[in-house]
Amino acid sequence: MEESILASIKKLLGIPEEYKQFDADIIMHINSAFSILTQLGVGPSNGFSISDEEKEWHDFIGDDGKIEMVKSYIHLKVKLLFDPPLSSAVIEAINQMVKELEWRINVAVDPSKE
Repeated sequence: MEESILASIKKLLGIPEEYKQFDADIIMHINSAFSILTQLGVGPSNGFSISDEEKEWHDFIGDDGKIEMVKSYIHLKVKLLFDPPLSSAVIEAINQMVKELEWRINVAVDPSKE
């Protein structure tokens, strides 16, 4: 996976990295997901955001392998906001995965919640 947060999310959404038309929309949704993660206690306490393709996953995750799943979480949150599936069953499946990832991320940053 690409190290750039924006580039990797665009790739997962099926958008070529060089296509910039939707960057502002995708960045807004990525930052919304980062805000949720901040509320879950993940990342810098004062929050984290991106404004272009310069920020990398390492800037947010650091060396904490326990929270690698935030990449999947952000992808799914952005997909639901930016390009939601037409099928309500697929939307429900993604929402269930998002809930599970939120729980697992929460446990990863606060093991007393197991």
